[in-house]
Amino acid sequence: MTTVEVPHHLPGPLLLLPFVLQLLAIAVMPFLAHHWWERHYPKVAVALGGFTGGYYLLIFHDAHRVGEALHEYGSFVILMAALFIAAGGIHIRIRGEMRPSGNLLYLLGGAVLANLIGTTGASMLLIRPWIRMNKYRFTEFHAVFFIFLVSNIGGALTPIGDPPLFLGFLKGVPFFWTTVHLWQPWLLVTLILGGIFFLMDRENFLRAPRSVLSELVEENADAGTAAWSLEGFGNLVPLGVIIGAVFLPSPWREGVMVGAALVSWYFTPRLIHQKNDFSFEPIKEVAWIFFGIFLTMIPALDYLGHHAPALAAKIGMGSTHFYYATGILSTVLDNAPTYLAFLSVEMGLQGGALNNPQDIIRVAAESPAHLIAISLGAVFFGAMTYIGNGPNFMVKSIVTGAGVKCPDFFGYILRYALPILLPVLALVGWIFLR
Repeated sequence: MTTVEVPHHLPGPLLLLPFVLQLLAIAVMPFLAHHWWERHYPKVAVALGGFTGGYYLLIFHDAHRVGEALHEYGSFVILMAALFIAAGGIHIRIRGEMRPSGNLLYLLGGAVLANLIGTTGASMLLIRPWIRMNKYRFTEFHAVFFIFLVSNIGGALTPIGDPPLFLGFLKGVPFFWTTVHLWQPWLLVTLILGGIFFLMDRENFLRAPRSVLSELVEENADAGTAAWSLEGFGNLVPLGVIIGAVFLPSPWREGVMVGAALVSWYFTPRLIHQKNDFSFEPIKEVAWIFFGIFLTMIPALDYLGHHAPALAAKIGMGSTHFYYATGILSTVLDNAPTYLAFLSVEMGLQGGALNNPQDIIRVAAESPAHLIAISLGAVFFGAMTYIGNGPNFMVKSIVTGAGVKCPDFFGYILRYALPILLPVLALVGWIFLR
């Protein structure tokens, strides 16, 4: 990922149309023409992305901007695919069905793990067992709260946890700065969402037919509780290598990730992949969809980079402004460049430069309020939509591929993100960012 700079040629508003059409296609087409979309979504993504990229190349003669976006896309896809393959070679077996208390502990543990192996790594490692352990009563809210807590909010405590925070670390934010400054809002959101999930899951569990509950008791009769086992333990090594590779410069980073993924793929017994119902379809879907997103969002990011500094100076942006501005845009744009765009704005307001680590360190130490708001907005609001963060769409694809319930694009927003997540995030802004 690179910085968002003011473009040499500011695009007109109509050039934002392909990005809007891409988002509408993702949201509407699976509902209006499901089978057509399944066959043709790669063509739609390539057509819209190709139009925007071609316009920049042929009209603006800005090959650098297109190359920058494609490089970011390549890094993104390689990371996602490598983690997908390595995690797909690990089979976590759980005997029987988890009760609500066990489910809650699983989600909380996943939120903590996300800080050690990233939200993408934790999501890919834990989503398949999550489906299996709730196979008798998996409903759409199980998928949604997994995305809330494991795929997004959980990764707010370390730079490894989420890409925006890692970019901040590369720019000069101290490694443990996020832990020190974000642990209180992280804990509040995690506990509130965990509590809401527990109440919903308890009601779901109690509504389960007696025949299902009896079967759960029989499956757990030997041990009294759900028994865990792990196969493909050796894949923890390539998984760790992939996570460690994020600290390497490009192209070494991508080369190491590809190598680790190939080692995992060729040395994992096929039986483990079969037990995981492993298929490349989820990563193929993510790769095509985000190809369109990365290219069509170039004009949107250029507009943001051009207009945000002037707007910030005009209205006198405070912590709450930074929180919601970063958050709202992170729901539809990639949250990493959005984070950098507003970090650049903040550095300008503080008389510093984005590419000067000493200025970043000074602001992080002396005036951290706006940086806290930007960090929370980028990480937390990434859970508001399926496209707010890379793991979200991957989790949806895996859940859908497993033949279990997952809300559609608007259902996710209208039934869960707006009525449940947004009030919790607003509470965070009211308590910590006033």
